[in-house]
Amino acid sequence: MTRIVLFIVILALAACSPGAPEATLAESAGSETAGSEVPGDGSDATQALPAEPPLAEDARPVPAQLPPVVAYVNGEAISGADLEMAVLELEARTGQPVPADQRDQVVRGELDQLIGQRLLLQESLLRKIAVPEAEIDARIAELRAQFPSEEAFAQTLELRQMTLARLRADTRQGLQVAAMLNVELAANTAVTPEQVTEFYEQNPSRFQQGERVRASHILIGVPENADAAAKEQARARAVGVLSELKAGEDFAALAKQYSDDPGSGPNGGDLGYFERGQMVGPFEEVAFSLAPAQTSDLVESPFGYHIIRVVDKQASRTIPITEVRQQVQRFLEGQNRDLRTQAFVEALKAKSKIDVYI
Repeated sequence: MTRIVLFIVILALAACSPGAPEATLAESAGSETAGSEVPGDGSDATQALPAEPPLAEDARPVPAQLPPVVAYVNGEAISGADLEMAVLELEARTGQPVPADQRDQVVRGELDQLIGQRLLLQESLLRKIAVPEAEIDARIAELRAQFPSEEAFAQTLELRQMTLARLRADTRQGLQVAAMLNVELAANTAVTPEQVTEFYEQNPSRFQQGERVRASHILIGVPENADAAAKEQARARAVGVLSELKAGEDFAALAKQYSDDPGSGPNGGDLGYFERGQMVGPFEEVAFSLAPAQTSDLVESPFGYHIIRVVDKQASRTIPITEVRQQVQRFLEGQNRDLRTQAFVEALKAKSKIDVYI
């Protein structure tokens, strides 16, 4: 299946921001609503779609050194450098290098994706799709807002060897393609309430939810490989915060003031709901042992010292359709859009001249 990814550069920039918050627990805490994912037993309905492009069927070996041009699409070159960057982005998304015995097939899959993207862009230009400058400005502003400072944004652009002018051009092209697809696919991606209900009824295991806890914490961090003196200093700070809590100070206020967790600290320590297996062992053991409104003593984990307060506990249950209807609808619409986009790209291929040199 051809996987069409728009705004690859923009998404990669955001994902690689040096100022992006890092999770302080081994597994990120679950939130009450996880975007458009379909809740379930740890696997969500998005797994019905491949996470990455499928392996291409062409069995020819790919040269170790890619040529300067790997393909022409209607006379426009796709460079070897573009393809190398696509593979690097894939490795960044998966967090691991491409296995040597799969390199040929994966590289061809990425090339197929680049060809599809180029065809979509060419078609949007043929249709003279116009994008207002204000819309481009707004999209770049959204991107900037994901960084803690203008300096962090500029540093990331530099690290990605990306100029602001190139980013703006890529944003314009992405919005052109998106606008074209919105028109082309609008009539074919709608999902009826009956289809949502049918999916829910046919996939009961996806809507089983285990026991959950909603908790807040205050983390006094301990650096990795810290010596005994540094650990003791952190522990003393944590004891001091715990004393303030026992004296009646507000938990959320103290979390904002003292917590070293950049993700939850500004939110008063709130981690949202999470199930077993999402947190590091010592943290999870204590969190699930507390009753609502109870606060723990110091809990040591590889990240430092935690003070945990449980806000709510929920027994395992089947999530009712009323709670997930919108997520299921968004998921099914996304599936429809992917299938229609694939068919659209295949139609463009059929009327195009594509020459591949690897």
